[in-house]
Amino acid sequence: MTFKPIADHTNGFYIPCVSLFGPGCSKEIGNQAKELGAKKALIVTDEGLFKAGVADILVGYLDETGVSSHVYAGAEPNPTDKNVHDGVSAYEDNGCDFIISLGGGSSHDCAKGIGLVTAGGGHIRDYEGVNQSKVPMTPLISVNTTAGTASEMTRFCIITNTETMVKMAIVDWRCTPLIAINDPRLMVAKPAGLTAATGMDALTHAIEAYVSTAANPITDACAEKAIRMIQQWLRQAVANGENIEAREAMSYAQYLAGMAFNNASLGYVHAMAHQLGGFYNLPHGVCNAVLLPHVCEFNLIACPERYADIARLLGVHTEGLSDMEAGYAAIDAIRALAEDVGIPAGLSELGVKEKDLAVMATNAQNDACMLTNPRQATHEQVVEIFKAAM
Repeated sequence: MTFKPIADHTNGFYIPCVSLFGPGCSKEIGNQAKELGAKKALIVTDEGLFKAGVADILVGYLDETGVSSHVYAGAEPNPTDKNVHDGVSAYEDNGCDFIISLGGGSSHDCAKGIGLVTAGGGHIRDYEGVNQSKVPMTPLISVNTTAGTASEMTRFCIITNTETMVKMAIVDWRCTPLIAINDPRLMVAKPAGLTAATGMDALTHAIEAYVSTAANPITDACAEKAIRMIQQWLRQAVANGENIEAREAMSYAQYLAGMAFNNASLGYVHAMAHQLGGFYNLPHGVCNAVLLPHVCEFNLIACPERYADIARLLGVHTEGLSDMEAGYAAIDAIRALAEDVGIPAGLSELGVKEKDLAVMATNAQNDACMLTNPRQATHEQVVEIFKAAM
């Protein structure tokens, strides 16, 4: 695929200052926080990780280096503006000067929201859109426990507005964590369903970034490697959660996919999945996985050569096939992977109602992720994609 630069267009590239990988690397959290000047950290996590004692492990690592902490376990799946402001109160009431997020995308996004508001004031809704913050965010280290969202290293923060039940997309380079930590030992206990959903989320990130109108040679390299690794390792990670090799490979794959979409952005899969999450509080990765092949079918005529590349990255033999034929083969391979790891066949299985599709399509058209989709859709076409995914 030849790269065609856009005239008078500047590409930025955003990643954390430091990223740590490998079994046991989470033990470095205390040293890293201390070096950044932390005195008391707010640990933002979810109730499950708190009850499982995972937050206590971080508290111990921090204590060893003289950094005190307070745990806020109020990050819900698809975190809300209320979760953010409850966290802001916890931060202020406990005299914190630093934030650590522990978990998957929900914990990281909630922590980013807390960091924006504690530094810049106002309401989290004030930050919706692109680069709305005016001051550096409260320092944040993100410790990842899933292999999918890549929120531990991106400038994206997705928060549900409880008044409209729409997910707000906050895209701001200032909410990129300073340090991202991916320790596969913290991922081994995750159930197969969560592993599958987060893994398909990572695949969606890589594919949407690869066909994005803002793709560039650096994001292409990241997306290509991520697709290859997910194809190779996701099934193994789902089949055996204790497979540390598969867990570590997926932690790298999802990070690479994050590097891709953090800089090339996304497309209609995410624009539409955000509405499903806001309306029905459904798992983001599952929504992406169900929508992905249908959006790919819609996009195929816009960049068939890109989807032919994706087919090869997914291990499809494309010799003798036209780009369009190879593109359809890529979509078949995506469906096969989703089926193998146990993703539901359609949105109706998740309780989605046809009566809501038109409103969700309207909201999807206002989501920032649709701006870089390779083919622009009408409202009616978005409704039809939703219907096809039912």
